[in-house]
Amino acid sequence: TDFNLLEIVWTIFPAIILLFLATPSFALLYSLDELIDPDITLKIIGHQWYWTYEYSDFLKLASGESITFDSYMISTNDLVKGSFRLLEVDNRVMLPIGAHIRLLVTAADVLHSWAVPSFGIKVDACPGRLSQASLFIKREGLFFGQCSEICGVNHGFMPIAVKGISAENFLSWIIYKVEN
Repeated sequence: TDFNLLEIVWTIFPAIILLFLATPSFALLYSLDELIDPDITLKIIGHQWYWTYEYSDFLKLASGESITFDSYMISTNDLVKGSFRLLEVDNRVMLPIGAHIRLLVTAADVLHSWAVPSFGIKVDACPGRLSQASLFIKREGLFFGQCSEICGVNHGFMPIAVKGISAENFLSWIIYKVEN
């Protein structure tokens, strides 16, 4: 009636199997931990219904503020020929190629999601919470994305446009933004 040995075996055997499965998972989690010191940090703040970008690594000397700008979708009436409807913005994010970039994503009001499929990145923006992602752009180009969270009536009108440029052009752009 009492099979103590059997009960011990069928308790310990599954535990050993779980440990066997967990070992590679722990190794993978450890290797996914960010060990790279980023060259640039870009803070992204989601609002209803636009994005705010902040380059906090480059402070303006006079006021002590960082480079910050809002990015709104360009309405269909204001588009120039060759632009993409519902994807074009008034201020594009400029990022250098060949640099490790840290993205800090948050929201000011409701849930948003900063998603650029070409980068394989989708980061949720939650009010009061700071999410982090890493990015490394390998080639120059223009990359589009959108908010992929149902954040309200104009959720479909929060495009993202990121322009990957050379390090020299990026530094010229930063100098222009600091001086103006």
